[in-house]
Amino acid sequence: MGMTDVLVVGAGPTGLVLACDLARRGAAVRIVDRSPAPPRTSRAKGPNPRSLEILDDLGVAEEVLAAGSAPRPMLKYRDRRPVAEADPWADSVPSPEAHYDRGWLIAQWRLEGILRDRLAGYGVHVEPGREVVGLAQGQDEGDGSDEGDGGHVDVTYADGPAGRARYVVGCDGAHSSVRKLLGITFEGATAEDQVMVCGDVDLTEGVLDRTRWHQWFDEDGAVMLCPIPGTRTGWWFQAGPERDGRGRPLAPTADGFRRLLAHHTALSGRDLTRAELLSTYRVNVRMADRFRAGRVLLAGDAAHVHAIAGGLGMNTGIQDAFNLSWKLGLVLAGHAGAELLDSYEEERLPVAARTLDLTSERLRATLEAIRRPGGGLDTAITPDTTGLGVGYRWSSLAAGGRAPQDERPGPHAGDRAPDAPCADAATGVRTRLHRVFAGPRTTVLGFGPGSAAVLRETADAYGGDAGVRVCRVYAAHEDRAGAAPGAVVDDAGHASAAYGTGASGETGAGTVVVVRPDHHVGVLTPADDARSVREYLRRLHGTGRSAERSPGMVDAVR
Repeated sequence: MGMTDVLVVGAGPTGLVLACDLARRGAAVRIVDRSPAPPRTSRAKGPNPRSLEILDDLGVAEEVLAAGSAPRPMLKYRDRRPVAEADPWADSVPSPEAHYDRGWLIAQWRLEGILRDRLAGYGVHVEPGREVVGLAQGQDEGDGSDEGDGGHVDVTYADGPAGRARYVVGCDGAHSSVRKLLGITFEGATAEDQVMVCGDVDLTEGVLDRTRWHQWFDEDGAVMLCPIPGTRTGWWFQAGPERDGRGRPLAPTADGFRRLLAHHTALSGRDLTRAELLSTYRVNVRMADRFRAGRVLLAGDAAHVHAIAGGLGMNTGIQDAFNLSWKLGLVLAGHAGAELLDSYEEERLPVAARTLDLTSERLRATLEAIRRPGGGLDTAITPDTTGLGVGYRWSSLAAGGRAPQDERPGPHAGDRAPDAPCADAATGVRTRLHRVFAGPRTTVLGFGPGSAAVLRETADAYGGDAGVRVCRVYAAHEDRAGAAPGAVVDDAGHASAAYGTGASGETGAGTVVVVRPDHHVGVLTPADDARSVREYLRRLHGTGRSAERSPGMVDAVR
């Protein structure tokens, strides 16, 4: 069997996002999963705003929005009677800097299906029933370096022929075989007493309002029912478990769900006509002590698991994948050295650690809130759970950033690059900066006439084929004669406000912003500081024209 560039182990949302982004970069990618068929799992309730931005970049956001629904207001009951209603999203609206102001409800299996279809568009298909049982890192003949192009990983499967890959990424969940094969410890604790039973159920049509997420919190337990989008009678069922005489939680069953329903709600047990995908959820807070061992990396639940509060499990995994994929792509293309991969753990491990703390705190606050009538799961939802505030100011890829005490408006190096509505300079068609960033490239934005020289130098050095694009952002009053293709007009001033550049073109030399392929700011500097831009691009993309042209760079399909 020939060498593949990247073997992705695990075809959940994390693995699928990783494979999609690598495939559109022209990398040779395989994705295997030990399940014989795609699991119909509903575990995650859907992407948060930051994950929606990533799905938008991959070209599937519209399909995800169409297949799902907006989050439902929460109707809370005590002793079977409604006592309070809460809509955590009531006051949120899309802003110029963030197009998506709320997460989206969609069954996980439906999201995975959309991502598998996108991946198939690149000619890559999930290989089911392939369980990885052995990994051995080796060097090709005559290659002495640990991380030179000659390294590889030999992969053994439970059955079928062995494989070989330049890199392997374990996206295979909390019980990750890849992590166990590497001997990476998974430190933390499982709270045996914090247990929930879950499943997908059908309720008799019309017995419950499908525009609400219903939550019954009583002294002796709880039942939560959230409508599954795209179904007429399907609901996500979550509840405190039934317990035996000694207080031990019982395994979930359809009849147990009926008893819980009849006990806590005004519905009859007979109203529950079907229950499947039954599972027991225990609060499990654990983290791998490292996310990389040579040519093997971990992402998603394989690297970290945490409390369900705030819905950050799947989202953190999707965001891991989007941080890692472009780095692997640039290393595989020969533009960047393998040390770029060290920045994956450097950036994502602290985010995972903070997510563990955040979700545990939200769980604690929620458990406290539901003791009082009217308390509910809205306690778990805070601005932190949108994912839009996650940045990497500490990262070595945020070098040359402003001093932390610098209070000027606009993002720091490492922060998420803000979105902003604007117009195409040539056609006047409405667009926004995140659409400019979309596709597997680094973007160099130039504000003010003074930025023209840096943009020209960058375009000459890297052109379109080395994975760098340039974009001049014109202020409304600027003369746009001779604007290069792809330039945009900041006609309402939102872009200059978001990036803190002042009124473009009126003051100083202008500003240049280098935006990484994952929409984070690499450099934000005055336009007369061409050296910072040059050095940063060299780290990611080599020296430009002299660098090998990357084969098969596939642009985002829109």
